[in-house]
Amino acid sequence: MDNCNCSKRYKETSRDEKDKKSLKNRISRITGQLNGVQSMIDDDRYCGDILIQLSASIQGLKQVAYMILKNHMETCVASDLKNEKYDSLEEMVSLIEKLK
Repeated sequence: MDNCNCSKRYKETSRDEKDKKSLKNRISRITGQLNGVQSMIDDDRYCGDILIQLSASIQGLKQVAYMILKNHMETCVASDLKNEKYDSLEEMVSLIEKLK
């Protein structure tokens, strides 16, 4: 099944509700961590404690990014390769470089 829809003014990828819920839950958790960091800064908390929370937020964001990247590879890229479209390979290299 081709989950990518490029006929609209922007590209889309369909996701099942379970995946959406998982991604949104992770984003909510990260948002909470970042709000906590703001409070820590307001409260003049110790730099090391703030850095630990920032590190946790960064790792959380990376996990979300890798989940989306994996889905992209399994759906959009796989579909393109099946249809002998190879542009998505260059895009994948670019996306992986941005996620480093």
